[in-house]
Amino acid sequence: MPTTTAAQRREQARVAYDAFLRACPTNQLLDRISDKWVSLVVCALAPGPMRYSELARKIAGVSPKMLTQTLRSLERDGILARTVTPAVPVRVDYELTPLGLSLSLLLAGVKDWAETHIEEVHEARERYDAEAES
Repeated sequence: MPTTTAAQRREQARVAYDAFLRACPTNQLLDRISDKWVSLVVCALAPGPMRYSELARKIAGVSPKMLTQTLRSLERDGILARTVTPAVPVRVDYELTPLGLSLSLLLAGVKDWAETHIEEVHEARERYDAEAES
């Protein structure tokens, strides 16, 4: 029986990925990138690098703890890069990697869709709630 290399095993697994299965890594990745803070951080970084404080100001409502956790998880997944510049005080910049830039195109489309269609969604909710009360 021939042995397979790690690259061959990864390729075989890639063919078998099914995001509808909870245990599949792609399901877990979809869970990560569908988080609202992830979406907002990726969209905020699309134009270019930002410092932590700039991100915190841009993304209303995110707590420091949640922003830090989100940035760390995105760095771990290879979606953003963290650059530390020695200075007084130390300067830390975050920017999207090529992988993150490809994701930002998709998430920007979702963000734009939400901003364009929010009124229709509000109207649908009002109709639904009115019918539910009847």
